[in-house]
Amino acid sequence: MKRVFIIPGWGGLPSHGWYPWLEKELKAKGFDVHLPEMPDVDNPTMNGWIPFLAKLVKKADKDTYFVGHSIGCQTILRYLQTVKEQIGGVIFVAGWFPYVTGLNAEEMAVAKPWVDTPIDLEKVKKVMKKSVAIFSDDDPYVPLKNVKTFEELGSKIIILKKSGHFAQDVGNCYELPAALTELLKMMK
Repeated sequence: MKRVFIIPGWGGLPSHGWYPWLEKELKAKGFDVHLPEMPDVDNPTMNGWIPFLAKLVKKADKDTYFVGHSIGCQTILRYLQTVKEQIGGVIFVAGWFPYVTGLNAEEMAVAKPWVDTPIDLEKVKKVMKKSVAIFSDDDPYVPLKNVKTFEELGSKIIILKKSGHFAQDVGNCYELPAALTELLKMMK
């Protein structure tokens, strides 16, 4: 059975924005869907989030898929560095690596380790069969220069108009059909 792990962004809860919509759509199609509440959502750390995801997934394989939002994309990328088996694929939504903007000093202190710690993109590419990166042309946190990193990963790039950060508070986003459509295409 195909498993999908939806990893929310910073401050994101399973009940926020488009996450519950995507979970419902995927469950209706018979997929095993996991939409966790990440640890300490307002202060996401690599030491907290990456091991949490690894424990949740247990063993990744070709029937394992991920959908990440914002810092959830970073979490997935960093987790995939530790995986040996090839996975089915990833949908990255508003993924920022290495550039993030619009943060205050306190938020930047939380983001700094995520920004400064390199990701082995070659290792990730070996285990990630397919990927799609979805960006918005007016995201206040994720500048489009992040597209380059996802192009290096071989991701299909989609840039949507005026979608903010694909969040309920920055973009008024409660459904994300592009993520569902691309994930279903990926699973064929």
